[in-house]
Amino acid sequence: MSDTEEQIQPGSGNKVKPMEFHKATSENGQEEPSGGIGCCGYILYALSMLTIIITFPFSLCLCIKVVQEYERAVIFRLGRLLSGGAKGPGLFFIIPCMDSYTKVDLRTVSFDVPPQEVLTRDSVTVAVDAVVYYRVKNATMSITNVEDANRSTRLLAATTLRNVLGTKNLSEILSDRENISHLMQTSLDEATDPWGVKVERVEVKDVRLPVQLQRAMAAEAEASREARAKVIAAEGEQKASKSLKEAADIMIQSPAALQLRYLQTLNTISAEKNSTIIFPLPIDMLSVFMKK
Repeated sequence: MSDTEEQIQPGSGNKVKPMEFHKATSENGQEEPSGGIGCCGYILYALSMLTIIITFPFSLCLCIKVVQEYERAVIFRLGRLLSGGAKGPGLFFIIPCMDSYTKVDLRTVSFDVPPQEVLTRDSVTVAVDAVVYYRVKNATMSITNVEDANRSTRLLAATTLRNVLGTKNLSEILSDRENISHLMQTSLDEATDPWGVKVERVEVKDVRLPVQLQRAMAAEAEASREARAKVIAAEGEQKASKSLKEAADIMIQSPAALQLRYLQTLNTISAEKNSTIIFPLPIDMLSVFMKK
């Protein structure tokens, strides 16, 4: 975050312009001027600066802090959020006994959502786990608007996973994971936006079914495959019978074709089994019996 980012008043969500102190809120909800750090604050400020000057340069060890490129420092002075936004990266100056600061990591964080027992819309209990990728996009909001942004995001991810999957059928969960992940990512991003957290990606890792349901689904799939196999075999028999009928009609028109087919069959048998002795029997000799 830059040094001029807008600050968010804790608990109100109202934006405060840079270089301005926050306004206090009365019991009836109306904003009241904060009046700065007060008289005691100025006295403590003067004493702290005097101490720093007297102990210079040893005081620099306590006054100068460093944050990395991927970090930001949110500074509070006498309990009030310091104007100017989060500091960093690089060096920044604090006043001992008056300032306290918190480092916020802006890198993408990933975590596994523990397996959640979910009751789907068609009353099937499944165990689903997921992985969530998020990062802090506003260091000030992640400190002032929520106690623990990381823990809150993890708890919200587990709740969102149960809520989203509870509206889906088992078949949709197994076959439409991409849309479910996108819906979860959108819901989480909207919920964590006031916390300064950006949810970048959500992926459903595994869906575990009960053993009895797995056996039932396996039996159903096997029966379906057997039914399709029988249908395919029946269609093949139908096509083969049509082809045989057409061949028989052709052979009836040409009696010599049947004799040639008979000789071709004998030739095939003699090629496969050389020890077999074949005695050709003319078809004409059987025609008398066929007529009877």
